[in-house]
Amino acid sequence: GHYISVDTSYEGEKAVLSSPELYSEEWSCVRLIYQIATTSETSPDPARLNLYLRQEGESFDRLLWSATEPSDSWLIASLDLTNSTKKYKIVLEGEMGQDKSASIAVFEIKITPGYCIECDFEENHLCGFVNRWNPNVNWFVGGGNIRNSQSILPKDHTLNSELGHYMYVDSVYVKHFQEVAQLISPKTTAPMSGCLSFYYQLKQESSIVFTVYLRDTSGFYEEIWKTDSALSADWALAEVDFNVPYPMEVIFEVAFNSAKGGYVALDDISFSPVYCSNQTGMRTPFNPAEAGCNFEEDLCNFYQDHKDGPGWSRVKVKRNVYRAGDHTTGFGYYLLANTKFTSEPGYIGRLYGPTLPGNLQFCLRFYYALYGFFKMSGTLAVYIFEENHVVQEKIWSVLDTPKGVWTQAEISFKKPMPCKVVFVSWCKSFWDCGLVALDDVSLSLGSCQAADLFLPNPGECTFEKDECVFTQKKRGRGSWHRRRGPTPTSYTGPKGDHTTGVGYYMYIEASNMVYGQRAYLVSRSLRGTSGKQCLTFFYHMYGAGTGLLSVYLKKEGDDEEIPLWRRTGEQSISWLRGLIEYESDRNYQIIFEAIRGVSMRSDTAIDDILFQAGPCLEVEEIQFSSGYPDSLNEIEY
Repeated sequence: GHYISVDTSYEGEKAVLSSPELYSEEWSCVRLIYQIATTSETSPDPARLNLYLRQEGESFDRLLWSATEPSDSWLIASLDLTNSTKKYKIVLEGEMGQDKSASIAVFEIKITPGYCIECDFEENHLCGFVNRWNPNVNWFVGGGNIRNSQSILPKDHTLNSELGHYMYVDSVYVKHFQEVAQLISPKTTAPMSGCLSFYYQLKQESSIVFTVYLRDTSGFYEEIWKTDSALSADWALAEVDFNVPYPMEVIFEVAFNSAKGGYVALDDISFSPVYCSNQTGMRTPFNPAEAGCNFEEDLCNFYQDHKDGPGWSRVKVKRNVYRAGDHTTGFGYYLLANTKFTSEPGYIGRLYGPTLPGNLQFCLRFYYALYGFFKMSGTLAVYIFEENHVVQEKIWSVLDTPKGVWTQAEISFKKPMPCKVVFVSWCKSFWDCGLVALDDVSLSLGSCQAADLFLPNPGECTFEKDECVFTQKKRGRGSWHRRRGPTPTSYTGPKGDHTTGVGYYMYIEASNMVYGQRAYLVSRSLRGTSGKQCLTFFYHMYGAGTGLLSVYLKKEGDDEEIPLWRRTGEQSISWLRGLIEYESDRNYQIIFEAIRGVSMRSDTAIDDILFQAGPCLEVEEIQFSSGYPDSLNEIEY
């Protein structure tokens, strides 16, 4: 047969192969049979094969999958494509990297309706299911030819004939007590919940245990099904409720206790997005968004115990340059503990989250800031409160952090029983008490480490690793710099970035520039689309001499740059959110231009740029012009 491979004569360029325009309202599965071969041991910049989804109306391609692992045989990748009403293209990209000896080849790409986890075992790629090799017991393909000595069943289930195929494992070669054979599904790549079903036959002379597990990326096993009947001479149907919010593998495991163990056969694994049991009302999948809050409207599903008194208050800072605002937009609401200075010696504030289901892996993220503490430790802690209200476990508490900077905390946890997250702020005596601020609490399924493995949002740039799609127009004195921590000049620039408080942002260093000098940060050419696009970003303009920050749109083929947004002069000591709605049917570039102001105190910074298809869902608060309001340090309750 034929395969297609990357031409290596073009150095440093990417080879791109694009599908015709595709459309599938049903859920479908992309299977790719590929190989990356190399003779070198390790390379700092290895050859890489990427697969992107290019959706209609999107300026960015979404990376679905990427591989660099060299192999001496063909490998299979399976990727779920969730149902969508948009037309799309699949784009394959080969990058040769620095490895001169590498080659990248693709043998087959196939898009079939249905889920990647489904399989009838009729095709030789076995839908990407693999047997975990064991010297004595393994899963084999059975059927297909009656003369095949391995074929132990007269008929498979799919075709109900001797020509069909199925998977089986038998005990002929069992040597030791408790031998285990595992058949491992391809890893799920999209959240799924519903009913997993399969057909099996089990014949046993002594005990065989046939179990189905889910295994997550950290290697944690969860049993979801086990045989209860002693044997089934014919194909029996098994159904199991299946909820996979984050990437997992399904493992079909057979354990033998002796060589006279008999056999297990498996066929026709399928999935339906409706739960097997009809009690759908009981099983609405948990929506993690309900356990998060940005406190802009209210406390969402969080609440306080009134026995504690008013521990946490929802506050907003009155407009003024020198008080830090919230993390969400810089203009909004956040929670503050210990705001009402009471005559009591100390205080405790407990904020309870909604009930979370047990036996799920969660990642909790939130932002906190501390003001005016003498003693930092213990001023903010997170507890897990198990529903029976007996067990409280502390899972996080604050260590030393820079004062007045919104800092991100992330915690992974998994509890067998339903539980609540509780934010606790307390201090023993009035003199120890400062202010603890809390904002942008979010919860996601899967561990925080697994969430980081997820491929990044294609139109997002946090500057944590690099400058993403942006480049400088000219390097030199008038240039943007990537930095973490505070800027070198006092009384200007941010103390930390917006993403985590300890990450990177882009800024202009005014002390290296002259008044009126410009620095440009220009995106690469982005795909034009019909319809509105929304650009969100955070900007920091603090310093008495701050100049201008402008955003422009430049369409391909035009010389003019269309101004979209502008701010002049000092705005706030906080990161503020900017929102821009624009459209461009031609390919275009977005330009951030900063102009240095009258003095050294004009370090202007930007962070967390996000491009989204569709109109902006909110409007930006119009920023006030710089000046000194009467009430410099007033908090509005």
